[in-house]
Amino acid sequence: MTSMLQRLEDYYDAVPRSAARAEAFGPLTLFVREGDGWPYYARPALGRTGTVSAAEVERVRARQRELGVPEAFEWVAETTPGLRAAVEESGLVVHEHPLMVLDGEGERVPAPDGVTVRMVGADDPVLPSAAAVPYAAFGVDPSPAAAAQLAARIDAGLTRLAAAVDATGTALCAGQHQPVGAVSEVVGVGTLPGSRRRGLGLAVTAALVADARARGGETVFLTATDADVARLYARLGFRTIGTALIAEPA
Repeated sequence: MTSMLQRLEDYYDAVPRSAARAEAFGPLTLFVREGDGWPYYARPALGRTGTVSAAEVERVRARQRELGVPEAFEWVAETTPGLRAAVEESGLVVHEHPLMVLDGEGERVPAPDGVTVRMVGADDPVLPSAAAVPYAAFGVDPSPAAAAQLAARIDAGLTRLAAAVDATGTALCAGQHQPVGAVSEVVGVGTLPGSRRRGLGLAVTAALVADARARGGETVFLTATDADVARLYARLGFRTIGTALIAEPA
């Protein structure tokens, strides 16, 4: 395992713990969110050794069903190569996504006409609409407490939020990076359906990258949806170093 992939494994284990409890299942860890918000997932336990069986995957899935949370698993193919077979044997479908790390400082991207791209603080009037954008972008009903929870995370230094804001003060696109020490992941970049194909997502990602670097981020990474999206992120200086795998029921 390369030092970069190990650094990401450490991050993956650490970042959910600010909002979730960890339940141990031998070679797997299930993160269970405390309170409302995006649900978490199961992933390989940090420092685990040996293989994972389909029976062990099924134990986690049974617990997820008991808790009423999605039967979801996330991991990196290169660091846990044997997990895919066990997950698929249990009946889940595995999706592949490019795992990308930033080289250099990142490229600046100008905001489209009529839009301002900026960081959003906990007391910013645009926060409620910025908090709602990812839910609308991904077709999910928003949590009533989403804005308050996001404000609390911003205040605590756990999340940094950027948004593309129109002349009315409404967020059209928003995204976050979540720093843990010198590592931060860009997550949840989403654009309202009516505002897509304007370059807003790339501009917001560039703002998040600049903020992460300015705040001491030595490793900035993200997971692209597919190869086409990865080519867009490559314009900012990201390169693919592995494959992120996400498993869920068919």
